[in-house]
Amino acid sequence: MRSPSEVHLRLEHVTKRFGETTAVNDVSFEVPRGSFATLLGPSGCGKTTTLRMIAGFYDPDHGDIVLGGKRINELPAHRRGTAMVFQDYALFPHMTVKENVAYGLRVAGVPGADRERRVHDILQFVGLGGLGDRWPNQLSGGQQQRVAVGRALVLEPQILLLDEPLSNLDAKLRVQLRWELRALQQRLGMTFVYVTHDQDEALSLSDWIAVMNAGKVEQAGTPWEIYYHPRTSFLADFVGAVNLVPGTVQKLTGDEAVIAFGSRAIAVRVPSGLALAVGREVRLCVRPEALALRPPSADPDGVRLPGVVARRAFLGDLMRYWVTVDGREWIVDQPDPGAAADFDGPVTVAVKPERIHVIAE
Repeated sequence: MRSPSEVHLRLEHVTKRFGETTAVNDVSFEVPRGSFATLLGPSGCGKTTTLRMIAGFYDPDHGDIVLGGKRINELPAHRRGTAMVFQDYALFPHMTVKENVAYGLRVAGVPGADRERRVHDILQFVGLGGLGDRWPNQLSGGQQQRVAVGRALVLEPQILLLDEPLSNLDAKLRVQLRWELRALQQRLGMTFVYVTHDQDEALSLSDWIAVMNAGKVEQAGTPWEIYYHPRTSFLADFVGAVNLVPGTVQKLTGDEAVIAFGSRAIAVRVPSGLALAVGREVRLCVRPEALALRPPSADPDGVRLPGVVARRAFLGDLMRYWVTVDGREWIVDQPDPGAAADFDGPVTVAVKPERIHVIAE
């Protein structure tokens, strides 16, 4: 358990309803101070509603929002110590870049000389030092995004909230700006809370992720934990490609379980805290990159699964195979296909027991 000094933002049993619809349902989590934290999930899962409650745009029906050890439920948005970057940036078209960035300071009554200094410094910081007199329609999408971030940072918030700020950009620029945002957050040492439905974005940017589904947090933790040790089938399937193979517990010995699946069985480690019983139905969770393809006569380390290649797709940095094993398709990723063997027809799928994660719901 983290000490209170390490927790910057805490939600305690937060619920938000709109009429008969429960958008956020009893959500609790803790965001570490100075982290890049992400709320990840499909459309309609409650992540943006959660972010807007943190910002003060919505009031929770139940629960508490605690920032820096202080309950902020009743504080108006401008007194919370938060600042928001919106999906569409919400720049004022009739104001220059400098005027957009200065707007919040002007509303707060910051004196002119101090305001100009802070605006100048923040434009330099976000790489827009020479563009202060331009209008928003004279900027690229990436530059507009920097203006929106600068307008939020100039207020010197405790925490920066970002609601899918890269979703309107083309794929290549989106990847470039991911790293700019991450580098910015690390230079500032500030807590960022970022909302996205893009799994790759969440995994590459974040120190901490909370995956939401149907108004609830399915699981929160590091990207590594979320990807390789998911607690639910939804989570495993939502975050990246995965093989979810149904099985049944045959035997339990210490922290190991023998799981029967298809026409075979395998001994795997039981995740800490997971209570299993003989006869219980489980899922074997195996990521495609944890599998290897070998010729049909090979005798690889680990478990040997004879199969037949059903189809394949060239994805540039890898070749993805769908291999039929005991009537079920397994996804297998082969890295660097330009230098690797090409497979077709009968093959052996090799899997090491330590790369298999057990899910019991």
